[in-house]
Amino acid sequence: MTPSETHTTIDLSRICQLQEKPQPFEPGEPLFWTDPHIAKQMLASHLDPTVDGASRRPETIERSPNWIATSVGLRPGACILDLGCGPGLYAERLAKAGFQVTGVDFSQNSIDYAIAQAREKKLPIQYRCQNYLELDDQALFSAALLIYGDICPLSPEQRAKLLANVRTALKPGGCFILDVTTPRLRQKYGLKNGWYAAGQGFWKPGPHLVLEQGFAYPDDLFLDQYIVIEGDGKISDYRNWFQEYTPETIRADLAAGGFEIESLWGDLTGMPYTPDSEWIGIVARKSA
Repeated sequence: MTPSETHTTIDLSRICQLQEKPQPFEPGEPLFWTDPHIAKQMLASHLDPTVDGASRRPETIERSPNWIATSVGLRPGACILDLGCGPGLYAERLAKAGFQVTGVDFSQNSIDYAIAQAREKKLPIQYRCQNYLELDDQALFSAALLIYGDICPLSPEQRAKLLANVRTALKPGGCFILDVTTPRLRQKYGLKNGWYAAGQGFWKPGPHLVLEQGFAYPDDLFLDQYIVIEGDGKISDYRNWFQEYTPETIRADLAAGGFEIESLWGDLTGMPYTPDSEWIGIVARKSA
């Protein structure tokens, strides 16, 4: 070994421990979406028009706002709450259609971008960096949006809290529009099982190794796990949980949260729902 060469010790016992199937919704790295490097990668994914990454492709996003407004009878001037708004891709289109939009997202990086875009385009959108599990608005909005499966990674306790917050934020008779994945989507892509090395990538800015694992649980719960090992031997464990739904299970969850489903769709552009749909688009209304 030359003087410039060093050896890195990797804790294999720790890796083996992390590869054991965790309990449902057992967390990995806490609040990793606020990590400065990952936040930059997420914003880039939101803005990439070639893939359905952190956001859907622009052609899909273009169709959703008009369909959403029409399907629930919203008129220009109505107040809309866009939860998990990211860089404002839906909020901008809704604002251009004459709606009063408030966007909420946990990523300061995405909110800063959205604010800059709204200012440049002279759109009167209100943005704030906030965890929507801590939402405290009361009877301000005619409709709330939660688009691209944002409810699916939440634990049952978190889902109950979110639904309570949305219900409180809506005016009497207000609408909650969201979409969720179905088991068909998981059947299409399967469970992750592989590895790759990168000089830089989504998870880390420097050299690292990624071990990908997927786990299936009863009642259509799935975990995508990414064990990331950096050049200095540091190990991080990133977990994305996904609760997938059928029409019956999403109806039950929403009913428990005080919402009645008015219509189910194959997405939020008005495609009909079928048993083969990979997504369910939901229009629900706050119960009396």
